[in-house]
Amino acid sequence: MLDVSTRSRTVRVPGGELHLSWAAMTHTGRRREVNQDAVFAEFPLFVVADGMGGHVGGEIASASAITRLHETVDAGTVSPKTIEKALARAVKDIASHPDATDEGTGTTVTGVYLETSGDEAHWVTLNIGDSRVYLLRDDAIVQITTDHSVVQELIAAGRLSPEEAENHPYGNVITRAVGPSDGVVPDYVRLDVVSGDRFVICSDGLTKELTDYGIRHFLTENADPAAAVSAMMDAALENGGRDNITIVVLDVAPSSPAAD
Repeated sequence: MLDVSTRSRTVRVPGGELHLSWAAMTHTGRRREVNQDAVFAEFPLFVVADGMGGHVGGEIASASAITRLHETVDAGTVSPKTIEKALARAVKDIASHPDATDEGTGTTVTGVYLETSGDEAHWVTLNIGDSRVYLLRDDAIVQITTDHSVVQELIAAGRLSPEEAENHPYGNVITRAVGPSDGVVPDYVRLDVVSGDRFVICSDGLTKELTDYGIRHFLTENADPAAAVSAMMDAALENGGRDNITIVVLDVAPSSPAAD
């Protein structure tokens, strides 16, 4: 089993308190020489970036995005406005870096943060690219984010089935990324806070090796976030580990009845 630990935090939300626990891990995989994934998992933001680009461009792009988002958390306010400002700064970082000159250099950015400024707390997912946020609620798993990919566009147009998409030659081609040639406005989805929810935030290195059912299986079998992350990582590597793999598991529980 790979080394990963669970962290936890109790946070105040309108009407009570909420207990969060999470674990995160990234791995180069079995076929890549460099890990171009990056991850940030600190309350209130949990995000994965999957870089792309020649030489070390992808590594630079994902690290730039994560660094700028980290700064946003440190500054104390996470919102669509501050996220988009951070990603705009990351684009400038990528464009100015001497080793990130490939036109295809960029990164996905996908994650979830807790919004507590209103009358009720809400989760907000954000997404650019084809990394994903899943939600396990009431034993059912749902992909919350929508991939920005050629394959997803073909599925939406009815020209490709999900089964056919699994081995499509354009499976790695994304239509939106954080990079010099792309915009930096994510798609957002707002979700209620529900006790017992479990989020999985992952790069496509996981979903290339595990189906949605497989992800659900490992969540169901492993109550602890670190154990769930480790089990999914081990399975993805055993199934081939064809790409870099990054996984965050985030669990939600009330610390008081008012948070329910």
